[in-house]
Amino acid sequence: MTDPTDKQQHFTQAVAELGEKQPVIASCAIFNANGVKIVEQGTMINLGLYERLMQHKLSAPIESCVSSRDTVTGKTLRASAQEVLDSIPFFARMAPDGKSRNLLLDAIETMRLPAPIGFQLTIARDVRPEIYQRLIRTALIAAWLTKTPLLSRFDVNIASAAGMLHDIGMLHVDPLLLSPEHVLNGAQQRQLYSHPLVSTMLIERHHQYPKELIRAVGEHHECLDGSGYPRHLIGDAISPLGKLLSLAQVVAAMFAPDRDAPELRLSVLLRMNTHRYDSTLVLQIIGLLQSPASSQGAKIGHLQDPVQLLLDVDSALGQWSAELPKSPDLSPARREGLALVSVQLQKIQRALAQVGAAPAQLAYIGRDALDSTLLDEMTLITREAGWQLRTAARQTRSRWRVVPGEHYPAALQAWLDSVDAVAAKIGGLETLPS
Repeated sequence: MTDPTDKQQHFTQAVAELGEKQPVIASCAIFNANGVKIVEQGTMINLGLYERLMQHKLSAPIESCVSSRDTVTGKTLRASAQEVLDSIPFFARMAPDGKSRNLLLDAIETMRLPAPIGFQLTIARDVRPEIYQRLIRTALIAAWLTKTPLLSRFDVNIASAAGMLHDIGMLHVDPLLLSPEHVLNGAQQRQLYSHPLVSTMLIERHHQYPKELIRAVGEHHECLDGSGYPRHLIGDAISPLGKLLSLAQVVAAMFAPDRDAPELRLSVLLRMNTHRYDSTLVLQIIGLLQSPASSQGAKIGHLQDPVQLLLDVDSALGQWSAELPKSPDLSPARREGLALVSVQLQKIQRALAQVGAAPAQLAYIGRDALDSTLLDEMTLITREAGWQLRTAARQTRSRWRVVPGEHYPAALQAWLDSVDAVAAKIGGLETLPS
């Protein structure tokens, strides 16, 4: 297997960009894979050296060969976490007193920071700040979810470090993947889906982090129902810390600065995804959320008729044929893939019923009488249901793997077409998180 970190184009560019913001110096001579020195020790690294660095495959990772003047430290991380606790009400409620706040902050400040890891966090802070802030939020949530009477301070420390490091692989992929407006092509999707493995490799090479942390980092996009990535793990095949981290990173993403009504969005997401995340952990998060009424005035772009769109979603769910996975003409792999899709669609139907959006429940909602708060919630439920439906269709296509000249069975093609039609009506699903 080729190490994805061999291709350092995007991270090397970020290093050069950092050199334009603060001094970045070659802490040792930099050699290419053939042993030829290409940069002298003490050389300033900036955009002027980018082309030279990219002409060679380096003998050692560049983050092991450079240092910056204002590198992230434990105290830096603590200060950043303190700012989150002070500025975001949801996070303030996680630590309402000095003792609980210090437990979270101490865990973050004392995490192990080998120089290359500290440098990569510096890149995140100064060149990719959206990643840095998400790491800080994830570390706080992971530490808080772990803080129970049955677990030790060591467990809290490990969870916070996993949260802080889980997405450093994103520093090594194309920055376009961070743009919500950008529609990913196939190569970029594969790059995105591989970033948990890249994060794992970047952490593992330092031999300073326990195995449970490294495993959890590789699992931070896995889901209980097998709909996650990169390995589509199911249930207890995901480690306890992996389950915690997969929820923590989703919660953290909801509090990005560009998201309105994050607590209402998070409430809808969790209630619509009881099949994907650990229920005990979800209840802890829901216990911190404010009531939907407190989100009044939020700028959520309302769908014109979410009730009808939810009925359209239900219609698409109903077009799935339960006989598809039973076809004797299918290979075992395809039958297994379609059986998993059947289960996922049933879970979407149950989730809609649990949030009051099944057809029988929608019949009691007067479309002309939807107040702003209810319209907010119905819009978010519709978008989440549409995203889950489209994700199921994409996974179907991915698992089927059509070969040239082959066509889907007519019933499967009809269902895929119905999903595409509903997704197009809802719109905006391309920008939702993967």
